[in-house]
Amino acid sequence: MKQNSKIGRGNWITGLPFDPNSKHFQHQPDRRAELRLGEYAAITKYHHFDCTNRIEIGRYTTVAGYHSQFLTHSIDVFENRQDSGPIKIGEYSFVGTNTVMLGNSALPSRSVLGAKSLLNKEYSEEWTLYGGVPAKPIQKIPGDAKYFTRKVGFVH
Repeated sequence: MKQNSKIGRGNWITGLPFDPNSKHFQHQPDRRAELRLGEYAAITKYHHFDCTNRIEIGRYTTVAGYHSQFLTHSIDVFENRQDSGPIKIGEYSFVGTNTVMLGNSALPSRSVLGAKSLLNKEYSEEWTLYGGVPAKPIQKIPGDAKYFTRKVGFVH
């Protein structure tokens, strides 16, 4: 956790740490079970973070609302094994309530993931509202939107 980052109450943060003696994730020796928050990043309350693989939340980013899920691991049905992938959320981004982000997904900096959306892939276009199931680009966000350029972490 970087300076002035915050995690609210009731969040569930879990994950399987690396163990060279475990049969799980042997094909991923570089996997890291960690949650990283940039400066002024904020997580509200009652979210689930499965940190079996790295979850990175950029500076000035807000995970808002309730009951979002960040799931870095699942079953690979083709290889018949557990697999995992990191989740990355860029800086100055906003994650709406009751969303799901899966392993190997990324929300770019200065973007919004709309409420009840499922992000299951990596996007790179900034200044964009993403939404839906699965999430896709919905519309551009104007460059003068003040949330994305603020110098204070707290939103009034």
